Amino acid sequence: MIIFLVFNTFMFYHHLKLITRVLKTTGYEYSLVITGNASIPSRQDVVNIGAILTLDSIIGKVAKIGLEAAVKNVNSDPTILSGTKLKLTIHDSNFSGFLSIMEALQFMETESVALIGPQTSVLAHMISHVVNKLQVPLLSFTATDPTLSSLQYPFFVRTTHSDAFQMAAIADIMDYYDWRQVVAIYIDDDHGRNGITSLADQLAAKRCKISHKAPIRPEATREDIREVLLEVALMESRVVVVHTYASWGLDILEIAQDLHMMDSGYVWITTNWLSTDIDISSSENPTQFFSAMQGVITLRSYIKDSQLKRKFETEWESMTTLGLSTYSLYAYDTIWLLARALDSFFNQGGSISFSKDPDLKDSRAGFLNLDSLSIFNEGNLLLKNILQVKMNGTTGPIEFTSDRNLISPAFEVINVIGTGFRRVGYWSNSSRLSTTLPETVPNRTNSSELLYSVIWPGETVKKPRGWVFPHNGIQLKVGVPKRVSFKEFVEEVKGTDLYSGYCIDVFTSAVNLLPYAVPYKFYSYGDGYHDPSVTHLVSLINAGVYDAVVGDVAIITNRTRMADFTQPYTESGLVVVAPVRRQNSGTWAFLRPFNAKLWCVTGIFFLAVGAVVWILEHRINDEFRGPPKQQIITTLWFSFSTLYFSHKQNMMSTLGRIVLIMWLFVVLIISSSYTASLTSILTVQKLSSPIEGIHGLISSKDPIGYQQGSFVRNYLVEELGISETRLVPLDLPEDYEKALKDGPNNGGVAAVVDERPYIELFLSTRCQFSIVGPEFTKNGWGFAFPRDSPLAVDISTAILKLSETGELQRIHDKWLIRSACSSQGAKFAVDRLELKSFKGLFVICGLACFLALLIYLGLIIHQYTKHKPHLPEPSRPSPKSGRLKTFISFVDEKQESVKARSQKRLKEATSRASVDGNDLSVNGFRSTRRESLSDTPDGDRS
Repeated sequence: MIIFLVFNTFMFYHHLKLITRVLKTTGYEYSLVITGNASIPSRQDVVNIGAILTLDSIIGKVAKIGLEAAVKNVNSDPTILSGTKLKLTIHDSNFSGFLSIMEALQFMETESVALIGPQTSVLAHMISHVVNKLQVPLLSFTATDPTLSSLQYPFFVRTTHSDAFQMAAIADIMDYYDWRQVVAIYIDDDHGRNGITSLADQLAAKRCKISHKAPIRPEATREDIREVLLEVALMESRVVVVHTYASWGLDILEIAQDLHMMDSGYVWITTNWLSTDIDISSSENPTQFFSAMQGVITLRSYIKDSQLKRKFETEWESMTTLGLSTYSLYAYDTIWLLARALDSFFNQGGSISFSKDPDLKDSRAGFLNLDSLSIFNEGNLLLKNILQVKMNGTTGPIEFTSDRNLISPAFEVINVIGTGFRRVGYWSNSSRLSTTLPETVPNRTNSSELLYSVIWPGETVKKPRGWVFPHNGIQLKVGVPKRVSFKEFVEEVKGTDLYSGYCIDVFTSAVNLLPYAVPYKFYSYGDGYHDPSVTHLVSLINAGVYDAVVGDVAIITNRTRMADFTQPYTESGLVVVAPVRRQNSGTWAFLRPFNAKLWCVTGIFFLAVGAVVWILEHRINDEFRGPPKQQIITTLWFSFSTLYFSHKQNMMSTLGRIVLIMWLFVVLIISSSYTASLTSILTVQKLSSPIEGIHGLISSKDPIGYQQGSFVRNYLVEELGISETRLVPLDLPEDYEKALKDGPNNGGVAAVVDERPYIELFLSTRCQFSIVGPEFTKNGWGFAFPRDSPLAVDISTAILKLSETGELQRIHDKWLIRSACSSQGAKFAVDRLELKSFKGLFVICGLACFLALLIYLGLIIHQYTKHKPHLPEPSRPSPKSGRLKTFISFVDEKQESVKARSQKRLKEATSRASVDGNDLSVNGFRSTRRESLSDTPDGDRS
């Protein structure tokens, strides 16, 4: 017994070392846990798996080869599944949904652990319901419908990238080339509809849209496809996206070529079905194969070059003459993914067992033999292991995100040209469009080029406009306001359907510059008695009544929500016009150049500077000394004489000279400004009005006029809060004139608020009125088109060309320049000079005065401590007042007197010291006496 135990232990250790050595050579991390009484479950010799493909399709053909090659390699690899073999059974759906479901049910009777496929998203939707019930994982490398979500179909696992990423790449391409509308051609099934829905969502995020959807029924003939393409040819957009199957796509392109839809001006973008066709079938007859797809842009799944990929490519060439497609690689990796998941499944103690479902057994559909179907008991565990696999395959790193998508979706952007294609860039979910490999981080700061140059249909390198006016004989319906006033802008020619005016000329000139013909017809809007509401006219574009609106249409916020506008062709804005009167110069006109604050501050500074100069010069300058009355007169005379630079007093102190220089500079600026303003007041003809602008109108209670049908009324009420009862609608320029002349007290208005172009035309012959105050809004006039209309962009470009060539100004002068009235040279209300215009000068001058006084005070204190006079014996105890009086008298004292007194005191002290020194010398006390003398204050020696 002991020998038997030792032998078993030795054999276990030997096998353990062998397993460890194998794991180390394969690079796998491993851990071994041995527990008491644990038994390692036995693995089955054979595991059944199935696949549903459409073997008659090119994808089905290459997928079958890839699956079989993967099963062969897995079964021959001792490091995977530990001897367990995979048995693959492939069923042919033969393009039939019904047969696919029957094949799936038949497959489930074989007690298989996983199902690969089906090939199309339509079949994946149906079969997913079956595998959900039987808990069998369904792995598909071709069903790319984004709606195959993990929530609805928990047992569906997509082993390729969802179409949502393809559509994001197409949306980025649209945005890069500034195309805003696209026509979508697709097969009308789950795969096509859901893919195009995803494209619409991605385009909306880029402010683009699908302008027309062209579905093709799955059983369509070539004649059916031709009818769909003829409808597409009548559309405005020339950017076409084709999302279909490889079997249908080439027919679409060939018929489009016959209809001349592959000529210059078109843009064709396809999903990856075209790159699949190119990879698999292009080598048979390249010239004929590529003839119908010249200039097309397509996407292909990006697969990084690796040793595994190159090894499989070599193996592929030995197996078939078909080209290697990305679907072949995804099929190959799907088998390896399942094999590694099964390996982990067995290592975790999973066993393959099935049980009957009572619901199926009791089903009344006995003719389907549903009671033969079994539920995979460990299906959830296998599914969990599939989603947790991390491996390197022929397609690169394979790992699932939390939403069950493969990591790092990326595509190549391919341009088909000649008998091949050229790669013009890449797209990845992290770096988006780029000319660098997806695994590298592009440096977008160095270049704005996200794709290399493309050769478009028609063999042109110039980027197509992506839009043309449709050649279907339908004229553009252009709404025009039927104005009753200011007809210089828009006017209907009586007896015809023609229009004239400034706005009409600008529009027709812009249309004539377009590189394509735009048939259009004007339709009047309005009753002919009142000016119509332009805002309501613009809203009719959304209702489909008009294709455009041309006229005096101001670009304001609420209108931009209804339509797109062109580049403004004239500036506009709201202004206030009011009656004005000639302003006479008057007796006190000389006071008007300065406002009250400026006069006061200037006068204060004249006095302040004079006082500062008197302080600085009083002790050293005889001209600033004398009786108090004389000093006051001298100071005032000096201050105001600086206004004419005629002061006679000489500055003796350095600080006084500095202050004077600063003040003379201020006086120079002020006097020059005063002279210029007064000259303007006395010589230029001036107008005045009691209304100073919109703020004066808001604060008053007077009635205000506005143009009937204009947006001005809503603006005054909603934005400025003016009461509606104050607003008076006016129709004609004559109504403006009468209301302004009558005034608010006689049933008229105090002012009229309107857009500047109307007011300028109104004032050209009415000089008794004028614009008062500044323009208080800024906008412009433009032409309105439906939202996202490319025609709006092209017309904007044409308007800019008209402006650059001077044609726009010529049209303006033709319609809007009138004979100027005699008072056009008058100037309205010359603004007075304000204090803020000279604030900096006064601050500098005041600072100079303050610093001069501060320095002067320091010098005075220093002199006082050095030359202070003797204080008399106090008669009462008030030493502080005595010292203050002494200091003030010292400041008032002339500096020469202070110096003379100090010198006199110094001589007296020296004389006394000499006499006393002789006496002390005699008595032998010289040194002691000098020390006593030095300690005695001046004036106290006796």
